[in-house]
Amino acid sequence: MPAVTIRNLSDETHRALKARAAAHGHSTEAEIRRILDLAVRPAERVRLGTLLASLGEAALTPDESALFDNLRDRTPSEPVGLE
Repeated sequence: MPAVTIRNLSDETHRALKARAAAHGHSTEAEIRRILDLAVRPAERVRLGTLLASLGEAALTPDESALFDNLRDRTPSEPVGLE
């Protein structure tokens, strides 16, 4: 797993991180990981799999269904030769 070193962190910031970690019952390192995770992976982000699943569950209106029916290629396909 990757590791990051943060240099030149002020004493005040380090003390605040330690106090915040203690308030949440975490180690300082765990609290820093939590802060970074929340910063770069917000809860309201779009998750592709969830988005695609919701699109698949959405019902088409009759107009949308007719549009897809009109776009469909109705040309019969040639059978596959297995010889």
